[in-house]
Amino acid sequence: MNKTVDFYYDYGSVNAYFAWTQLPALCANAGATLNYKPMLLGGVFKSTGNTSPMLVEAKAAYLKKDIVRYAEHYGVPYVMNPYFPVNTVAIMRGALWAAATEHLEQYNKAMFEAVWVEQKNMSDPEVIAQVLKNAGFAAEAIIEATGQPEIKQALIDATNEAVERGVFGAPTMFVAGQMFFGQDRLKWVEKALGA
Repeated sequence: MNKTVDFYYDYGSVNAYFAWTQLPALCANAGATLNYKPMLLGGVFKSTGNTSPMLVEAKAAYLKKDIVRYAEHYGVPYVMNPYFPVNTVAIMRGALWAAATEHLEQYNKAMFEAVWVEQKNMSDPEVIAQVLKNAGFAAEAIIEATGQPEIKQALIDATNEAVERGVFGAPTMFVAGQMFFGQDRLKWVEKALGA
């Protein structure tokens, strides 16, 4: 039986960024396939009545320190994005384009790093275009594609599918039907893959 990790994420989540930095190696070590599942976190929040913990003052004060600890723990670059919360609709549509054209890993790298390392305003179409160009993509073609009704609907469908599975935030991982929420649950993902 093939082992798989379904990874639901949105580029606007710093914890999804941390999970993204760790999951490829974790899955490789376990002989598992990493199945990327882009979704719109804002849509998930709306459907589930959830909200970003960073929008709760007391939680945000704590999390800003905790996020730095996790970046150091994982040994990955991180800088708080001054444009947070980022409207990720356009770049999450782009993720579905990238998945359909087999460029998702390259696209994930460009988007996660633009938000959480390079402090880019990824709500701005001009900034998105420049980030795409810098990553070697044909920006105009991607931006045109992500404006098509099919891609817009695909993101709605992907988000609805996530909610139907029980997802209420990002990152969320599934292994053999078990759900694990949060990058601080990667050890549980690893244990589930070893079972």
